Amino acid sequence: MAPRRRTRPWYRTRAYRLTRTLVVIVALVVGGVWWAGDGEPAGTVASGAVRDDGAASPAAAGTAGAGHGADARPGGDARGPRRHRSPAARRARPASPPKPLPHSRAASLRIPSLGLDAPVIGLRLDRGRRLTAPPVNDPKLVGWYTDGPTPGERGTALVVGHRDTRTGPAVFAPLERIRPGALVEARRVDGRTAVYTVDAVRTYAKAHFPDQEVYGDRGRPELRLITCGGAYDRKAGYAANVIAFAHLTAIRERSGVR
Repeated sequence: MAPRRRTRPWYRTRAYRLTRTLVVIVALVVGGVWWAGDGEPAGTVASGAVRDDGAASPAAAGTAGAGHGADARPGGDARGPRRHRSPAARRARPASPPKPLPHSRAASLRIPSLGLDAPVIGLRLDRGRRLTAPPVNDPKLVGWYTDGPTPGERGTALVVGHRDTRTGPAVFAPLERIRPGALVEARRVDGRTAVYTVDAVRTYAKAHFPDQEVYGDRGRPELRLITCGGAYDRKAGYAANVIAFAHLTAIRERSGVR
């Protein structure tokens, strides 16, 4: 008599093992999709990514939900589904630099962050081909090098002012305190105002003054504000110069800015 064939339990069959594996794979896929789409609640902002005005900065737009700087459309609209852009793509494009202006003499110089508003006179080189300074009997004047570019013209314009005189502080006494990003407004005789933005402030010893770095043409309208600095000696005067570097960022017409 042939031996009786034993039947496998259902939980050990090949069909059951395949079904169990398929169920586990489906569960993992569904769980992974749910986890990837579970972001922060709307309105939350990453730590340290809030400007002074309370709006989310561009760097925080990826975690800002429906707050400032994020796309607030709920999913999509008639134009199709919402496209997720990187934080860099959401940043505002920088404005193109203004075109250089034609020749027109400087009339006044204003630096709002320093509370400075001064009339301008023309300066030339002396017999030693050195740039002169405004007269010491009027310490509130600034001097514009007349043989260089006028406000807004292409090239490097030079402005000189005293740090102090025998009677006290002069017009450029606070120049060392100017910071990158500050605005310098040079009003022209034709009524336009060339607005420069400060890039850097540096101090150079007069014995090692870098002429090319300070006076060199960068191929765009730039400005240098120059005064004395460093240690002071009663016989030799100041040992250094303070230079503020700036470039043209706007042209203000009589009725506005372009």
